[in-house]
Amino acid sequence: MDFGLGLPQGVHNNLRRDVTMAARLAEEAGFASLWAYERVLFPVSPAHGMYGVDGLPWLKYYEYCADPLTVLTLAGAVTERIRLGTSVLIAPLHNTLALGRTLATLDKATGGRVAAGLGSGWSTDEYGAAGVDFASRGRIFDETIDGLRALFGPNPVTYRDSRIVIDNALVNPKPETEIPILIGGGLSERALTRIALKGDGWLPVNTPGPVMAGIWKRLLDTAAAAGRDPGRLQLVAVGNCVVTSKPAGSDRDLYQGSPEQISEDAAAAAAAGAREVVFSLDGGVENADEMMDKALMLMDAANAAGLR
Repeated sequence: MDFGLGLPQGVHNNLRRDVTMAARLAEEAGFASLWAYERVLFPVSPAHGMYGVDGLPWLKYYEYCADPLTVLTLAGAVTERIRLGTSVLIAPLHNTLALGRTLATLDKATGGRVAAGLGSGWSTDEYGAAGVDFASRGRIFDETIDGLRALFGPNPVTYRDSRIVIDNALVNPKPETEIPILIGGGLSERALTRIALKGDGWLPVNTPGPVMAGIWKRLLDTAAAAGRDPGRLQLVAVGNCVVTSKPAGSDRDLYQGSPEQISEDAAAAAAAGAREVVFSLDGGVENADEMMDKALMLMDAANAAGLR
């Protein structure tokens, strides 16, 4: 299986140095992909708890998040082969035309290395700041996916939804290759249907292997029943990692513990059908140098376990 790495985006990083440093080292170490996530603001007094759960405090790490597409552009400029993905962009917060042109430009400039991981988000504060109706996020998300497909397709483009109208226009640049649209987010019926019918794959975060396996089978069956080729769907699992020097106890959280224990979690994801596991380390380290040291430990443990 392949392994990806989340890039440095937090306040403890020197963005001018650390993004390019991490990207170069990751490519040299054999990582297959680099990823960046999106958080557009941090409300001092949130309207709702994290993930929409009443009373759940937001992670302090979310106070500072460098723009993901800028971070991926920096990484793409100093690498040659490694793929560049978002995990995830909050799709409804973006103008579809602007987002499509940015993704296509990045893909063109990097030789076809971009994957668009999209989610619907959960923060009403972020939606309010962007001037987007939170209650309409599902419909807008679906429209964003449809709009991106149209924009990435052949010219001239004609497309209309509730937010944009394009009538027989040339929209450039086009991606170098087809940009896969991977979908993260919750496990509601609507979310699962969206993944199976509209997406090119699923981006689950911190999901146990057996749970992932059941959901993945359901997604593949739903896609096949709708006439889609389930073999084209990608399962890319994301783990928010905390690497410890000693093994954690049996009650440890998923992707937390020694490199060998985290490799066991990755192996469970592979058994569930994941073709790739992304290690996200930035939130649990003091600086990018520590992040890369631990990333290399995880890669060594994966190699020792025969996962690559």
